[in-house]
Amino acid sequence: MQTPPSLRPRPATAQAARLRAPVPRALAYGVALACCSWPLTALAQGPAHSAWDAPPALRTSPLLQEKIPDAVRPQLPVFVKGDHISGQTDLNALIEGNAELRRGDTVIHADRLDYNVPEDLAKANGKVRINRAGNVYEGTALELRVDAFEGFFSDARYQFLATQAHGDATRVDFIDRYRAVVHNATYTTCERGNEASWEPDWVLRAGTLRLDNEEEVGTAENAVLEFKGISVLPIPYITFPLSDKRKSGLLPPTIGLDSRDGVAYIQPYYWNIAPNRDATLRAALMTKRGANLGGEFRYLEPTYSGQISADVMPADRLRDRLRWSFSGQHQGAFDTAIGGLGLNLNINRVSDDNYWRDFGRASEPLRQRLLPGDATLSWARNDMSASVRTLKWQTLQDVNAPIVPPYDRMPQLQWRYVPTQLDGGFDATVELDTTRFQAARALTGQPNADRSYAMAQISRPFLAPGGFITPRLQLHATTYQFDTPLSNGDRSASRTLPTFSLDSGLVFERDAAYFGRAFLQTLEPRAFYTYTPYRDQSRLPVYDTAANDFNFATIFTENAFGGNDRLADNNLLTLGLTTRLLDPNSGAEAVRFGVAQRLRFSDQKVTLPGVAPVSERLSDLLLGAGITWTPQWGFDSTVQYNPKTGRSIRSTIGARYSPGNYRTVSAAYRLQRGTSEQVDVGWQWPLNDLWGDKGQDLGAGRGQGGGRWYSVGRLNYSIKDRKLVDTVVGFEYDSCCWIGRVVLERLQSSVTTSNTRLLFQIEFVGFSRLSLGSSPLETFKNNVPRYQNLREQVSTPSRFSNYD
Repeated sequence: MQTPPSLRPRPATAQAARLRAPVPRALAYGVALACCSWPLTALAQGPAHSAWDAPPALRTSPLLQEKIPDAVRPQLPVFVKGDHISGQTDLNALIEGNAELRRGDTVIHADRLDYNVPEDLAKANGKVRINRAGNVYEGTALELRVDAFEGFFSDARYQFLATQAHGDATRVDFIDRYRAVVHNATYTTCERGNEASWEPDWVLRAGTLRLDNEEEVGTAENAVLEFKGISVLPIPYITFPLSDKRKSGLLPPTIGLDSRDGVAYIQPYYWNIAPNRDATLRAALMTKRGANLGGEFRYLEPTYSGQISADVMPADRLRDRLRWSFSGQHQGAFDTAIGGLGLNLNINRVSDDNYWRDFGRASEPLRQRLLPGDATLSWARNDMSASVRTLKWQTLQDVNAPIVPPYDRMPQLQWRYVPTQLDGGFDATVELDTTRFQAARALTGQPNADRSYAMAQISRPFLAPGGFITPRLQLHATTYQFDTPLSNGDRSASRTLPTFSLDSGLVFERDAAYFGRAFLQTLEPRAFYTYTPYRDQSRLPVYDTAANDFNFATIFTENAFGGNDRLADNNLLTLGLTTRLLDPNSGAEAVRFGVAQRLRFSDQKVTLPGVAPVSERLSDLLLGAGITWTPQWGFDSTVQYNPKTGRSIRSTIGARYSPGNYRTVSAAYRLQRGTSEQVDVGWQWPLNDLWGDKGQDLGAGRGQGGGRWYSVGRLNYSIKDRKLVDTVVGFEYDSCCWIGRVVLERLQSSVTTSNTRLLFQIEFVGFSRLSLGSSPLETFKNNVPRYQNLREQVSTPSRFSNYD
């Protein structure tokens, strides 16, 4: 690029006069690399014959960088622009009238701007405005070292790009490119109104506000939080996020009112140890129970991850004893010279049988009455894999509803071989397993045992575009060694059985049109035959086996049981038929209808203890339907129908309507004949729709505009018991910069007991959440199908979205 003449004092030629004299809307440009001691040069628009006509040549860039590298910043030029420019080469430039200075991602606008080249110092006054990477500051006087971004701003107003937070201050001290100290500051995310009397719904007023955009953390000292013009919380010291980046510090406290705990105060502290490690410590005081201490540690590495959580209550007045819990999960996998190794841990333990009832709502993994202590070491190489597993259960008993504990596996050894390159298109599997089953014999009524089994299978799939046929042959061999004799005096037992199956299906397709819409319609008949000879297994104990659920996934399988203690004697044929309507462009399924039934050629004599043999030649009929005519509507149902009685044995019917974000209604009916019959309804819906205010479609995680009410809830009603089992009913109010939530929750914790809570929360968007009661958000997410949070954290906006 050719360098224009230097800008310096000279005799009063016509050209120089034009540079010094103000020209209405005339433009003057300057370019400098001050940090590299390049000369400050200028370009002014003049008459057609002027040598200043040609603008500087600009180079294209293939990439707009969100963050300019520090190594590049000293080499960036300075551009100045204004109505009038004067000064000396390499020394200074004075820009008057619509002054502008631009360097990298920093732009300064002012009525008057004086730029000192050697010191890289800009002094501006009048209507001063800085835009640095999308963050905007406005005020009356500025003194700033541009590249280092050191200086001060008087009587400033500011707005941050990431959170849209804004405020004003008597002075802003810029420490460097990332840090600033704001004096006598206000901070809010409420959208500023145009009226002179505008006041934000909430505002943080602080004596000192420290902003660290490198750590993306703000710190307020000597502050007070105001809501609706009322001082609600004095805050001597608090930190808050300037983005979605994690940070260490006190989290908002929780004050709860609970029918079980009384009034509770919970104070958590978050420790951001490293980008891949963090911890949350918590302390709680409960008026009915006492003090509780707990915490959670999480870690994430390239080859392993996990979390550990623990709580202790030294003296619980509810049970008059020490209460504690521990929960830890770990998943790891890494390569070695002998193959891939993996280690998985899932350990959960509590102090007593009542822990699930008293603390379960606050710790989801410990809600169950069966708590596993599970450790598995696995190995895999090429076509082989092996594992060693130990599993020990903690069973939490209820005197009103006792349960038989499952068997511990101390240990279980397994080896598996699945060759991937067999000739002739064959598939094969070989599996060996030996397990030591242990449990309290007084509760199980069975001896403990060592069980070993071997299973080998081979199949040959024949595949074609219009159908398939897959014959399969399996061989099962099982041996037992018992620690006490069986009823016949045997201390060992064995069983060997073959199984043959033949699976086949066809797929027919045709073009079809229904209700003015084109489809690809399929017709898919399927036939599945299986045969296993009878062996008397009635004396064999049951360690890990249960009857398979009767559904479309299990009706086409060889064994009626899951586990390895029972192999059903089958001689049956399963017939099924499915038809689908598919969108010809996307392949999406709009409609699905299916029917399946088993035809039994002989009685099934092998059953679980206490269950009669199956003599019915025709099984119950399975009927299924799914309709997704549009993405907004969904319907799905499965019915198990007994042709002899003419009644359904089990039915599940569900429907969903979701026309857009924050609008969803779902309902389900579930029947288990003779056991339960329930109706479940869940919803999230804007109440403003009732009076014609449809809101705005701002997208997921952004709400639908300010001043809107939402109703959220779930009701689970037992028709058999004629009562509500679980109830969650709440309301949300979105005021753009704050969200209020109130929830009434009543959840069944056991057959005879329930817990009722009133939850209240105010979320100051972009700042923090203050809660009364446990977080309603967790309640909504756990109980309301397809619930959407009104504010989900999204990625930081690009600086080019607020580019000058």
